[in-house]
Amino acid sequence: MSEKYKFNDSAGIYFCTCTIVNWIDLFIRKELKHIIINSLIYCQKEKGLLIHAWCLMSNHLHLIISSETTNLSDILRDFKKYTAKEIIKEIQNSNESRKEWILELFSKAGENINRIQNYKIWQDGNQPKQLLTYEFTKQKLDYIHFNPVEAELVEEPEDYLYSSARDYAGRKGLIKVDIIND
Repeated sequence: MSEKYKFNDSAGIYFCTCTIVNWIDLFIRKELKHIIINSLIYCQKEKGLLIHAWCLMSNHLHLIISSETTNLSDILRDFKKYTAKEIIKEIQNSNESRKEWILELFSKAGENINRIQNYKIWQDGNQPKQLLTYEFTKQKLDYIHFNPVEAELVEEPEDYLYSSARDYAGRKGLIKVDIIND
């Protein structure tokens, strides 16, 4: 993997994206969204993850994150591994109308990968980009928060429940956010 797509071992704030394989619109059911929310909260409490901004869309998760205690690569690896197992359990035990189709796609995605036992949910990599300047940080914050507006899910970023735009607008969000100040 290219060095530009790795987290630096030193402390820093990073923008990254976790994407579902084949860009499947998976997060349209609240149960699956809450697997992600609860897992992020767990990573904050137990692994030292600091979330500065986030937005969960139907097939990907944008994050601006840092950590004072644990390597971000390790945190995201564990997050993706755990959420993948929980997502599969939820799909298998639900009345999801697309169950067979989704499980077949996830199974095919992991077919030729030795480390995958049954299903591959997340695309490899997170394409982390270190935020070194205020301008670049502001650009990524706006990009994350306006994602639901661009998708025509809401008119204003702070109206989208599954985003830190609420916190930046002075409203309470679903996840504790360490706001980046000017």
